[in-house]
Amino acid sequence: MSLTEKISSDLINAMKAKDKVALEAIRAAKTAFTLARSEKSADTVLSSEDELKIIQKLVKQRRESAAIYKENNRQDLYEKEVAEADVLEKYLPAKLSDEELTEILKGIITRVGAKSPAEMGKVMGIATKELAGKADGKEISAKVKQLLG
Repeated sequence: MSLTEKISSDLINAMKAKDKVALEAIRAAKTAFTLARSEKSADTVLSSEDELKIIQKLVKQRRESAAIYKENNRQDLYEKEVAEADVLEKYLPAKLSDEELTEILKGIITRVGAKSPAEMGKVMGIATKELAGKADGKEISAKVKQLLG
């Protein structure tokens, strides 16, 4: 079952359960998928990588909005954004632990043959593709700097 199909199924379940937060989050994901498909062509099927990127983007938007709402003492809006981000994160692969991330990045650095921070771009190109959805880009970047520094 593709992520698009799972989201369609979960949308129906959220409607039946009258889960307002899940319903809004899942509708946003379904809308984003529809828009992404229509940008390419009407009958395009999104790849699983495209689906993951869309969900990651939606989660990131909600986390950033939540941070802004918290700064402005809008607890009601903050809680809504965090709750929606939590619903959407269930569709992403499990995040890697710090130790797992370090081991994978060490392997990539060895494979690429990078020795200095100047070669960080080579490592990042491969790491961001391999770790898509499993680790945040900022985490990957910080860890690569640490390992090459």
